[in-house]
Amino acid sequence: HSKFISYGYGISVSPVSLVTAFCSLVNGGYKIKPIIYKSDNNKKEKKKILSSYTSKKINKLIQRIVYEGTGKYASVDGISVGGKTGVNSNFGKNLIGSFYQPKLVINDTMFLNSLPKKEMICGYAEILKHSIIKDFKFFNWLKNNTKSILSKKPNELIYAIKKSCEIKMFFVNKDVNEKNLRMILNFGHTFAHAIEVKNNYSKKITHGEAVLSGIILATRLSVIMKACSQNVLRLIKNIYLANDLDYTYKEYSNQRSIKNLIPYLKNDKKNNDNKINFILLKKIGKTAMPNKSKISINNLKKISKSISQY
Repeated sequence: HSKFISYGYGISVSPVSLVTAFCSLVNGGYKIKPIIYKSDNNKKEKKKILSSYTSKKINKLIQRIVYEGTGKYASVDGISVGGKTGVNSNFGKNLIGSFYQPKLVINDTMFLNSLPKKEMICGYAEILKHSIIKDFKFFNWLKNNTKSILSKKPNELIYAIKKSCEIKMFFVNKDVNEKNLRMILNFGHTFAHAIEVKNNYSKKITHGEAVLSGIILATRLSVIMKACSQNVLRLIKNIYLANDLDYTYKEYSNQRSIKNLIPYLKNDKKNNDNKINFILLKKIGKTAMPNKSKISINNLKKISKSISQY
């Protein structure tokens, strides 16, 4: 029997996503039965047309079929390859939400052509993070190709996105609901989320810029806790300096700036007691395991000066 997928136009999914997804469905034996209504139709007309296909039902259907990452961050991280559907609150970042895995993910780099550099940096932060936590060879490749990624050169961009997604999926497939191993993907994010909350999620600093700050702060902390050497920090900093990304962490070079972040660390989603559950770095390509590097607020205050000085 033929299978029908009905879709109501006007729902917030890009046309390119639909064309690609629908072609895949047709090839799989499905027939597409569109439900069309104009944007100027009144509510009664829409309700009549969609009598047996409520917006909620259609949205759920499309959610199960396809996710299109149209931003750099969404292309390499976010719910596109992780299934997280979280929202921010006054208490912290991504504390409210659920896990919902799409059936198909499409990444089309065409969408990235319109992005300003600030948004490219936002996605690049996650790419760099993925290399730091899992792949030394990829990290070395980024040393030579970061400028090409930020300037949207197609071949380098496609490789970086593909590699980044593969690394993320390595962790997601082993721990879908983030009970342990998947927490490693939050390297740098403990500080990053605190920065975002402290700044009231201001548009002046993107999530990626906060992550770049957090990566440096987490690596400094790793050095202080003797998890990794100062050379590891130097290697990471060299990428920042070579690509004018050091502005992201310059603000956190004094004790006061670090101390001001500490109150915002206590609501981090990884915390399961009254200590801060950090992900520390051992070397490029390997972190300490989650729940093995917990630090109390008081101890953080004591070493805040050291964190600012590295």
